[in-house]
Amino acid sequence: MKLSVTRQRTLWWAISILFALISTLTMGLSIAQFGAPLPLGLDFTGGTRLQLERDCRIANACDDPIDVTVARRILAAEGLGTNVQEFGENEQGLVVRTTDLDVEARSQLEAALEAELGAFDPEKTQIDTVGPTVGRRLLRSGLLSLVVASLGIVGYLTIRFKLDYALFAIVALFHDVWITIGVFALFGLVGNFEADSLFIVALLTIVGFSVNDTVVIYDRVRETLKFKPNDDINDVVDDAVNQTLTRSINTTATTVLPLVAIFIFGGETLKYFALTLIVGFVLGAYSSIFIATAALALWREKHPQAAAEVPVDSNVASAEES
Repeated sequence: MKLSVTRQRTLWWAISILFALISTLTMGLSIAQFGAPLPLGLDFTGGTRLQLERDCRIANACDDPIDVTVARRILAAEGLGTNVQEFGENEQGLVVRTTDLDVEARSQLEAALEAELGAFDPEKTQIDTVGPTVGRRLLRSGLLSLVVASLGIVGYLTIRFKLDYALFAIVALFHDVWITIGVFALFGLVGNFEADSLFIVALLTIVGFSVNDTVVIYDRVRETLKFKPNDDINDVVDDAVNQTLTRSINTTATTVLPLVAIFIFGGETLKYFALTLIVGFVLGAYSSIFIATAALALWREKHPQAAAEVPVDSNVASAEES
């Protein structure tokens, strides 16, 4: 398979811009509903999270879905807001998020919900509590780690290659992270996804994976320009992409397949973590090929003085190879 990423970059960039705009829209809707680009879990906001499911062993208890409006009315009457979402098969479960509740207040809330909605299965009840100070500290630390990682990548690529290589790699990373966040903002709007500390870990992993793919292609571009400095930059980039394409596909596929297994069989705790990595790794492979390298080719075409690689003398090269 032969790709011409430089000749078709308008198409690839149009696709990326479309997904970026959709991601921006979903994040905007999330800000309007949750006050953040995507719904933040207890790890970051603090408070109490109750996950309750009806006890379907009781006759006729699960004939109808849970009425979320009733649950929100109960929370509002208790002065606990209206942050309630339904989940599960046939919508028999509730996820309730409130401020930090002590044991007595939590028991009162559960009793009020059971009185209106029916008995809950105690074996499926999950309760999580995080203090607000700890949550804010975790959020700051997570965002700081993303910033530090990005700056480190810029420094590394500038030293190993040149500044323009580094800047376009960061554009590709921003593309991956932005669209990934947009996808999960959508999941938060239509489902019960909430970003936790594992989501930040997944974003950092995506950043590392995307840079690894980009560096492989950049290395091939740099080596070709050393030996053939007068070659057209578009041809050099296209050749570099095609020479590394099989490796990129194989690396991404062999990484994503185990994640798909984790997503299917790993349970609720790891489901969204695995899905975040799947989305991010696919985007990382895409951006390395169609964003970072195509942008580098366009820049070098418009600014040929930036492409002043040191040519390698053929005799020296032969001596080194021998």
